[in-house]
Amino acid sequence: MKKKILFLLAVIIISGAFFGYKFLYHDHRDVSTEDASFTISVKALQDQFVSNDSLANAKYADKTIEIYGKVTAIDLASNAITIDEKLSAVMKEKPKAIKAGDAIKVKGRFVGYDDLLEELKMDQVSILK
Repeated sequence: MKKKILFLLAVIIISGAFFGYKFLYHDHRDVSTEDASFTISVKALQDQFVSNDSLANAKYADKTIEIYGKVTAIDLASNAITIDEKLSAVMKEKPKAIKAGDAIKVKGRFVGYDDLLEELKMDQVSILK
């Protein structure tokens, strides 16, 4: 009887440790392979945050979105671009073959809205052709 209890206890501990490890160290999501939940312009997205930021946050936060506008700044040191002076997008790779003034469409994970600077933020961004 003691052996059965010890065996059952060992199985529970081992399976608990395995599931705990899988929960804590799960695979990172690859936004570039996900389908976009929304396709929207920078201006329209910002307008939604200005009118009701809590509703817009619930709708867009941590979602994969496609967004389009004009490149207004490029920061090669941090792999970031600014679109329509309102969206700061951190690229997965160094932005190549784009320059300020180019119309662009990108896909990435929407991080949030900084209401103090009135700036939208995205990361894991890739350029769509």
